[in-house]
Amino acid sequence: MSDVIKLMPDALANQIAAGEVIQRPASVLKELVENSVDAGASKITVNIKDAGRTLIQVIDNGCGMSVTDARMSFERHATSKLTKAEDLFCIYTKGFRGEALASIAAVAEVELKTRRADDAIGTDVIINGSKFISQTPVSTPQGTNFAIKSLFFNVPARRKFLKSNSTELQHIITEFQRIVLTHPMIEFALHHNDNIIYSLPKTNLKQRILGVFGKNLNSTLIPVEIDTSIVKITGFCGKPSPSKRKTDKQFFFVNNRYMKNSYFHKAVALAYDKLTLPDCIPPYFLYMEVDPHTIDVNVHPAKTEINFENASDIFRLLQAGIKETLS
Repeated sequence: MSDVIKLMPDALANQIAAGEVIQRPASVLKELVENSVDAGASKITVNIKDAGRTLIQVIDNGCGMSVTDARMSFERHATSKLTKAEDLFCIYTKGFRGEALASIAAVAEVELKTRRADDAIGTDVIINGSKFISQTPVSTPQGTNFAIKSLFFNVPARRKFLKSNSTELQHIITEFQRIVLTHPMIEFALHHNDNIIYSLPKTNLKQRILGVFGKNLNSTLIPVEIDTSIVKITGFCGKPSPSKRKTDKQFFFVNNRYMKNSYFHKAVALAYDKLTLPDCIPPYFLYMEVDPHTIDVNVHPAKTEINFENASDIFRLLQAGIKETLS
């Protein structure tokens, strides 16, 4: 009887990996914009067509890539951010897994134009469905210009399960908001079908929050500052209100990374106890700084689930700090 176990072709392996990393157009935006942030960009522009089905373009003025790095960046597990296992527990960058670009290129038509400041000419790489098409010299500004077209063109089942354009666009806006709220010193723009959704100049944190969610929040935000040896927490929380309306304007960030954390939300809810109706906690934008060695961001490819070594201590400090702020 012949052997039956074989290695998968790279293109198939990349498509499978893409299923975890790239779930919808918003996933592409997240990965590319975070790469732009890691590249030191001071200006990032995102152009979307048809809620990302037709085009997701991210243009930045960051450090750019060399000819060799531009081609290598599409290989699985190719990264500039990790060199040894210990680095996983001391992560300062947004990306680190080395999976995103290979996953995107596996399920889309991709063009990358990039140039470093010291290079006279840039490079233009085209890859379609993991298949390398070409790499040619190109005149292009310093930085990186990614154009992702026809997402899931070769995985019709994935494309079929995308939601309506309005739903997919809302997911894109949500991911965009999570990133811009952590980087007020970067200028951002988001366009959809040539219409401006956001044009956000470089500013301070409060003005960035108001730029994203509107000036009506201005009178409701209370500054938060909790400084301990375990965690530093800054940002804003909303004034207590008898309102019965729920809000989705509730954000946690750790070391400039958005995170989902129902445990810490409970700490905030307890701080508002008897000041608001249950489940009607006002908006909050809370930024934690901790020693990177005390958290694990490598829980899931989305990198929004984060394990804390001192979670119970932070819970108590957060609850007490917000309660004191509100008093």
